[in-house]
Amino acid sequence: MTKHRVLSLPILILYRIYQVCVMAPLMIVVTVLSSLAVLIGTFCGGARFWSYWPGVIWARLMMWLTLCTVTVKGRENVKPGVSYVFVANHQGAYDIFAIYGWLGHNFKWMMKKSLEKIPFVGLACKVGGQIFVDKSSPTAIRNTMEKAEKILAGGMSVVVFPEGSRTRTGRLGRFKRGAFLLATEFRLPVVPITIDGAYDILPCTGKVPVPGHITLTLHPAIVPNADSQHDQETLAALSREAIAQSLPEDQR
Repeated sequence: MTKHRVLSLPILILYRIYQVCVMAPLMIVVTVLSSLAVLIGTFCGGARFWSYWPGVIWARLMMWLTLCTVTVKGRENVKPGVSYVFVANHQGAYDIFAIYGWLGHNFKWMMKKSLEKIPFVGLACKVGGQIFVDKSSPTAIRNTMEKAEKILAGGMSVVVFPEGSRTRTGRLGRFKRGAFLLATEFRLPVVPITIDGAYDILPCTGKVPVPGHITLTLHPAIVPNADSQHDQETLAALSREAIAQSLPEDQR
């Protein structure tokens, strides 16, 4: 099983000093400024631009501050101007930075309702039109799906982690059907995304990140057929299979 990267003691000490004195303070400043940019920019107009691009810059700066890099494979599988349902494995917190910063396609997140409470970030996400998944009641779930449907109907894409939460072991988990319900409802192409390397930077059980490298693999789109040949279970299985192909054997 993949293990959290271990640094030598002298490098670890220097890196911890850097984290406390430089990285952490700058991350807070960058997060607040990015959130304010979303709030002010969206209020002034151009929500499609301001709900996306400040997040791209924020994500890239967060990766840079952590001394992490990203490689993207399969970018030719994503066409400009096409609405997609992106589904990705969820290795850790740095999945967010990698996708936001390097996907290169405007989208909305489908994210946990609890994230709405994060200072500045939660409000910016709400104003920016991100989709908070509320599972508190059947009515709340229906409202969440209706908001997602409106966004997709408007030509926007969405990014979903179908596992629902970060893996605790590094292994790929079971996929839930919500994202694939949206895809079949609107006959939208599903693009599986493999995230490899985020678990080594900061796993669910870790407390502080370490430098590392993340590879994003964008797989060919899976298009639901009009004759319902691709139902939700089939789409989920095909997406999981595609994602697993680009993961190390011990993470599949």
